Amino acid sequence: MSDIIQLLPDHVANQIAAGEVVQRPGSVVKELLENAIDAGATNITLLLKEAGKTLIQVIDDGKGMSTTDARMCFERHATSKIKKAEDLFNLCTKGFRGEALASIAAIAHVELKTKQENEELGTSIKIEGSKIISQDFVSTSTGTSIAVKNLFYNIPARRNFLKSDTVETRHSIDEFQRVALAHPTISFLMHHNNNEVYHLKGGNLRKRIVAIFGSKMNEKLVPISEHTDILTIEGFVAKPEFSKRKRGEQFFFVNDRFIKSSYLNHAVVNAFDGLLEYGAHPSYFLYLTVPANTIDINIHPTKTEIKFDNEKALYAMLRATVKHSLGQYNVAPVLDFNRDSNLDTSYHLNKSAVNGSVPKITVDPDFNPFREAKQKEITFPYKQEQNTQSWESLYTSTGFSDERNQSQLFEHQQESRTQKTFQIQRKYVMSLIKSGVVLIHQSLAHQRILYEDFLESITVKEANSQQLLFPVKISFSSQEIEMIYTIKTELENAGFSFDEFTKDSVTIKGIPVSVTESKITIILEELLNDINLEVPDASFSHFDLMAKSFANTLCIKTGTQLSEKEQESLVNNLFSCKEPSISPFGKSTFKTLTLNEIDNLFNS
Repeated sequence: MSDIIQLLPDHVANQIAAGEVVQRPGSVVKELLENAIDAGATNITLLLKEAGKTLIQVIDDGKGMSTTDARMCFERHATSKIKKAEDLFNLCTKGFRGEALASIAAIAHVELKTKQENEELGTSIKIEGSKIISQDFVSTSTGTSIAVKNLFYNIPARRNFLKSDTVETRHSIDEFQRVALAHPTISFLMHHNNNEVYHLKGGNLRKRIVAIFGSKMNEKLVPISEHTDILTIEGFVAKPEFSKRKRGEQFFFVNDRFIKSSYLNHAVVNAFDGLLEYGAHPSYFLYLTVPANTIDINIHPTKTEIKFDNEKALYAMLRATVKHSLGQYNVAPVLDFNRDSNLDTSYHLNKSAVNGSVPKITVDPDFNPFREAKQKEITFPYKQEQNTQSWESLYTSTGFSDERNQSQLFEHQQESRTQKTFQIQRKYVMSLIKSGVVLIHQSLAHQRILYEDFLESITVKEANSQQLLFPVKISFSSQEIEMIYTIKTELENAGFSFDEFTKDSVTIKGIPVSVTESKITIILEELLNDINLEVPDASFSHFDLMAKSFANTLCIKTGTQLSEKEQESLVNNLFSCKEPSISPFGKSTFKTLTLNEIDNLFNS
């Protein structure tokens, strides 16, 4: 038999490696930013066009590369970070595999300009699909500028799998945030389609968090600090009252590297035990420093998963540290209701510095334990009949009461005969029909009603907007403002009217008729979260997604008491819908139970 195993060409191997390293534009953003940090940059600029599909450019003022290094960096497994296998257990840099630039160059047009500080001229290299097109000397500033254009140009199937510009922009911003949070002393600048999204100046960690997530974040933060021989924990957690329904602002950094760990997340959530509402998630920004030889980073191509030598010890320390800080800053509730606040002392005070005062003794000179107490009046839990003249009238009143009760009971029975709907456990509405009964899920049914109303008002009819007497200013983070701006037209078609956009807030002067002013923030937050999860490719999908999000936020929730008229209105509106049987999210809105099915329940 002939031999059938053969080596793959380099350009094919690079494209296969790119499938792991470069999953979307955000992956390129992460790799290029980390390379800039490894180069010792103090100022880093990120430029994006069309969510990174057209251009991703990172400019830094690091140490730059020589002509030979500029050529070598695009070869597979070419790296300056490690030299032998043992170096994998003592990593102090972001990258170490030497695959990122080779993978990026295999699926995009790449232009590199770099110069070292002691050189007069730098190097310019252009690569298309792993092939070097040109290499020249060029006049450029110290550092490196690398531009990645037309991502996945030679793999159209991969390009078609990318999501909308809004979603891809959010992923790129997420990667930018993680790198910026890991290095608060470095200055970062980010532009998207020539609009400035972030301008972060170097400073401390608290300033960096506030600069990214808005000025209101400052009041939410509780500092965390603990130093041991095997672990150092620094950072912040948000107060329990600012917890969110969605997981978002949860960041773990190990040795200045962003990681994902459900195990460590469980430790933080456990520390908040008893302080959070059901379904709420705490926000945190925690920085763990451990010896480099106690962790293994070389597990996943994205390097966001890490294995620890002593996970159980880290879990216990992290949980205890967060719990201690919540109690230290009076976030956790105190169960001693008779506690004297004068006895509270600061956690950081030394024992010698605490000047305790002698408690005062108060004496009641008029106290006499042998004095007769006044006889208290005895009260009965039932109402006594007033103006009772004689014992005969007791029987008279009782008879009258029984007769009145029987009359009310009869009237109630008469009403119940005409009543066609009944609410069950404040969750379901039962409606009587000729063939049996219909059991309706009130929340899912209302979702369907609102969904079709919103979709019709957005796409068919001209949406009605109510102007607010006083415009409402809502604070958002920069990336959320960017997302709202990208769907501004669709929101205006839905009935919203905007007055002003700033870097960390948006002013709304008009809202849809069916939306109350108190629901504005909730609706927009839910909509942003839904956009993150959905895959809107066409303009109509944005409308559909908005209608679903609005319906889910504004629908009647389980536990809401409905009057008889509200029940009948819900039933009539549901069966007036085009698709009454399913909710916008594909769940059944009602079930029909015929008389035969009911009879079979008792005959079986």
